[in-house]
Amino acid sequence: MEEVRTTAAWVASRATHVKVDPLEIENVVNSIQGLVPKVEWDFEGIHYFDDGPLTVQYLFVLDAINFCFWPDQELSYDHLAHGLKSALQKDKCALDADRLQSYTGPQLHELLNWPRPLPLEEERIRLLHEVGLELERNFGGEAANLVKASGKSAANLVTLVTRHFPGFRDHSVYKGHQIFLYKRAQIFAADVWGAFKGQGYGEFYDIKSITIFADYIVPAVLRQLGVLKYSSSLSSSVDTKAEICSGSEEEIELRACTIHAVEKMRDIIQSKFGKQVLSVEMDLWLWSRGVQNSALPHHRTLSIYY
Repeated sequence: MEEVRTTAAWVASRATHVKVDPLEIENVVNSIQGLVPKVEWDFEGIHYFDDGPLTVQYLFVLDAINFCFWPDQELSYDHLAHGLKSALQKDKCALDADRLQSYTGPQLHELLNWPRPLPLEEERIRLLHEVGLELERNFGGEAANLVKASGKSAANLVTLVTRHFPGFRDHSVYKGHQIFLYKRAQIFAADVWGAFKGQGYGEFYDIKSITIFADYIVPAVLRQLGVLKYSSSLSSSVDTKAEICSGSEEEIELRACTIHAVEKMRDIIQSKFGKQVLSVEMDLWLWSRGVQNSALPHHRTLSIYY
């Protein structure tokens, strides 16, 4: 995950649309006295969990299609997570690899008990097919085998996911340099760790290697805290809900500066208060803060990566 950190820092040092404010980072850290509020992984009680391989399958499918809800104002991550949970409670085979390869768009929103087509529905179906095919081809149809192949390394798991599943390859090019963000691949490792509380399938000796997950909620929270400062043109785009193109400098800066800012926050907590905080814990705190404020303006980009 060092390539995520280093390329995010490279963008932050050259960004013109987004700036990381070190004084505001200090202020935030001081306000919490270096103690990041603890948030349980399933703080909303919406996820499936049976302490076994089916939970890993659920999490992988969930993270494969966990992106871009905002075009439908009523749709949220909760609907996706709870919908898949309900589907499994009715039919334990609903997320089997062969079933994943055959789903259609209408069948997916029926599975989720959602009354209309999902945003980027064709892309979600394509990714379900990709996940089902590759799990069947190389991992005996089970995401649990993918996790086992990582050797209890979160970093190895992210590498395996991005190597085998193209839909998780969250790369961008910024000013001629390749930038690695890996939101959904990293969040899968974090979800497994969080769901199993660092035990069993969730035991990773290097969970600290994971960065936060650059989406559209965490940047909005960091902006509200004053940690991220937007240019006047970007502020206008965000506040007027104008779409920002995927792969644009503005979008890459938003996501990379988010990662870099939280890394700096962690460094200050370590140096000033002598506490080691996981990026996963930082992300849970910031994300939960964001979802509890539905009026918080966020950037709008059509993307399969977040």
